[in-house]
Amino acid sequence: MRELIASMLEGSGSLSTEAIILHIVSSAIISMAIYISYWYTHTGTAYSRKFNVSLVTLTILTGTVMTVIGNNIALSLGMVGALSIVRFRTAIKDSRDTTYIFWAIIVGICCGVGDYLVASVGSCAVFVVLLFLGRVRNENRILLIIRSQREKEMDIEGVVFSYFNKKALLKVKNTTENIVEFIYEMPRSTYNLTYKQDQGITQKLYSLGGIEYVNIVTQSDEISG
Repeated sequence: MRELIASMLEGSGSLSTEAIILHIVSSAIISMAIYISYWYTHTGTAYSRKFNVSLVTLTILTGTVMTVIGNNIALSLGMVGALSIVRFRTAIKDSRDTTYIFWAIIVGICCGVGDYLVASVGSCAVFVVLLFLGRVRNENRILLIIRSQREKEMDIEGVVFSYFNKKALLKVKNTTENIVEFIYEMPRSTYNLTYKQDQGITQKLYSLGGIEYVNIVTQSDEISG
């Protein structure tokens, strides 16, 4: 029993220099597909060159760690213990960044254990999916904020309904004895329809009289960096 436990802790033996180089080089090569995919699908303000380079190095480092660990239980337990004390505070700017991080780690693991076919086929499948779907973005929403005298309440609701029908959702309606404030939310495509009107929405609202201000705010789920 002692001999069995000792053999498990020692691992299956050291890899040859050629195998180690092959593991790391394959990680570097496949990581370039991750680099290209991230660069191509992130053309907006959320794109970060530093993060993209970090994906490449993360893939290589993961492949290197898996090459070192191999079947050695002692090293794997030690690596888990070492990584458990590391705390990452990097903010994720885009939900798709999480996908790329997992992609880099999985490719590094596959290459580190010598499963190059799995890493290649899986990366090709993910690359194709992100090629067609990676540029999908959330449509920006428009917030229409109106503050006016209370007696203009019904007139404002009538103007908003005539311009946007039921596509403008009333999110907030604040009232006092003399003041009323509306906050409407709508897709940008709905707001763009106002350009086809003879008179802009702001000009129409101000023509009612008693309007203190009309604010138009663009709201997006994406974080610029």
